[in-house]
Amino acid sequence: MTRTLTLASASPQRRAILEQVGIAFDVQVSGVEEETHGDPVAVAEENARRKATAVPSALTLGADTLVAIDGDILGKPRDAAQAREYVARLAGRTHQVVGAIALARDGGPPRIATEITQVHFRPATPGQLDFYVKTGEWQGRAGGYAIQGVGAILVAGIEGDYLNVVGLPLTRLLDLEPALLPT
Repeated sequence: MTRTLTLASASPQRRAILEQVGIAFDVQVSGVEEETHGDPVAVAEENARRKATAVPSALTLGADTLVAIDGDILGKPRDAAQAREYVARLAGRTHQVVGAIALARDGGPPRIATEITQVHFRPATPGQLDFYVKTGEWQGRAGGYAIQGVGAILVAGIEGDYLNVVGLPLTRLLDLEPALLPT
């Protein structure tokens, strides 16, 4: 049986992933304040939990996606200079995308799952970094890039769940709630 899901997120990427696979959902943005410092897995899980519990419904999905390198969290850049700093730091290196989801049923305590994807960036010249930042695609993106867009030019490869890097670890979601699949 298909259940209707409430997505407690404004992310257009999460909406697109759910739509792509035919999961029925509505959107109610949680508006919660997110943690930004600490262990990346713990921070992502806490942010997902906060979102899921802030929007009570029959079934609420909270999600958080973080980019981590050297134990540091690279959040959403505040401006183009910080975006360039982030992608320059990632260039030629491997970083982790930590995706956490929390599913709360009827306002109860959420079930939480986490996915970690290794992302390998290509080395980049200063001109390539400038080109990417000028696209503006970095805005509102953890780590300052979008793998599903022009940011693909930065990526040499990944190990793990591609959709996690885009913004939602779909396999983990379906493991937690198989009834979301259309029947």
